[in-house]
Amino acid sequence: MSSAANPPKSPFRLFYWALALLFAGILLYFSLRGIHWRDVWQTLLHANLGLVALGLLLSSLALFLRAVRWRVLLRAGAAISIPTAFWATSAGYFGNNFLPARAGEVIRSLMVSASSGLSKTFVLTTALSERLCDAISLVIISSVVLLTLPVKPGWFAHAATPFAVLGLCGALGIAILPKIQGVCQKCVHLLPVPEGLKGKLLGILDQILVGMRSFHDKKRLSAFVAFTAVIWLCDAVSAVLGMRALGLPGTLPIALLLNTGLGLGSALPSTPGYVGIYQFVAVSVLTPFGFSKTDAIAFILLSQAVQYVLITFWGSLGLAKSRALRSAAAGAEIPVASPLNAHQF
Repeated sequence: MSSAANPPKSPFRLFYWALALLFAGILLYFSLRGIHWRDVWQTLLHANLGLVALGLLLSSLALFLRAVRWRVLLRAGAAISIPTAFWATSAGYFGNNFLPARAGEVIRSLMVSASSGLSKTFVLTTALSERLCDAISLVIISSVVLLTLPVKPGWFAHAATPFAVLGLCGALGIAILPKIQGVCQKCVHLLPVPEGLKGKLLGILDQILVGMRSFHDKKRLSAFVAFTAVIWLCDAVSAVLGMRALGLPGTLPIALLLNTGLGLGSALPSTPGYVGIYQFVAVSVLTPFGFSKTDAIAFILLSQAVQYVLITFWGSLGLAKSRALRSAAAGAEIPVASPLNAHQF
């Protein structure tokens, strides 16, 4: 076959995969040592399917609320319908489960851009800003929860500090950069690049700042914060239901702490589905609270299986719906912004 049919992989992609596989291998080794797989299987076999189904419904609600929350930001640029936001969000999560490097964020951004005519850069900025705000929320949640728990996983307390610093920097960026747009534009003009490229960079910069400015409206920010609180509460209750389905002593504070660890851990280079990272987080967070490693692994396997079923179902429908959404947008003659190459994201 020709090289055109099989384009060479970029050095960055190869490096990312090597790092992700190395992480997964090391973390799986430490997480799975001493696991009694027969006991894991027996625990899963005796799961309360009613509680598992209830957890599925609650996770579906959280997915829907995430789409509505994202729509709050998108409406700063155009009137986006709830179905458009939901199907794009579902497809994006589907992509994150099966593709590396959070590729699902690009997928959902492209879907919304194609159906609405919004700039790809603006849409992606709102998606990434949403993720950043989730990280900030998780750090705040973990800080409060750790104050109420008698047992504190040592690595977690240390890991939360750098994430808190990064989250604070991101929040300050969202708050300050749109207010100093002129300074940012002057910095681009000072770059030693051709004028044509400067023009493109200025266009991208403007769309990024518009996306950040979505948070500057008080009503929009209040709605976003309210949805965020409800979403993470739904996720925590869903985790408690999963633990109880396996006969494990799950509580809301433990579930909040676990979800924080899983959320922050997913920011690391990982294989699709966060294999290795999720196992390590589950074992290291749950065992200090009386869970055996076997119980922790049984729970996280059930949790990942449930999420794969949920996201595959809604994500597959979302990808199928995306064609209909694009066709509807084309029929309405909605103008689509100038295309940007994926590497510009």
